[in-house]
Amino acid sequence: MALKGKYIPKNPEQINKECFSKKKDSEKLDIVVDTNGVLLWDEDSKYEKHHLIITSEKVTKEYLTYLDSKNISYIVCGKEKIDLKKAMEILHKEFKVERLAVVGGPLINSAFLDEGLLDEISLLIGLGIDGRKGMQGVFDGFNMDHPVTKNLKFKEVKSFDDGAVWIRYEMN
Repeated sequence: MALKGKYIPKNPEQINKECFSKKKDSEKLDIVVDTNGVLLWDEDSKYEKHHLIITSEKVTKEYLTYLDSKNISYIVCGKEKIDLKKAMEILHKEFKVERLAVVGGPLINSAFLDEGLLDEISLLIGLGIDGRKGMQGVFDGFNMDHPVTKNLKFKEVKSFDDGAVWIRYEMN
């Protein structure tokens, strides 16, 4: 889990190149998207899962040194924003990741969907309605002219005794 606050570099020099740093082999990775490199971390050995930060080439050299000091792996790719397809290629080739779950907010979920990187949509609907102002949905951030995603194929639905429902769709 990230610590409170933001990393503020003393030297704003950006890395401006694609690179990665693998600190250790781990079957359990907690992968975090941090486009500009601002999240603060404790020593990685304190966590059950090894952290891996995906960031853009706008990240500062100083921030990458900070991650190194915390024994945290990282992938840097994409000039202005993270190149998710390239990041997934590096994850697969260098970190031996075969499959991952995107458990993010609506913007990161939409980014993976838009890049064609999702093969399944899995929704768990709990008993209760939260319609509070500002509570975002599962996907968000597309322009109004973005086409509706319809290439879904129903896979399975499962209900639970507490009233929750788990719905799974395959991407075609």
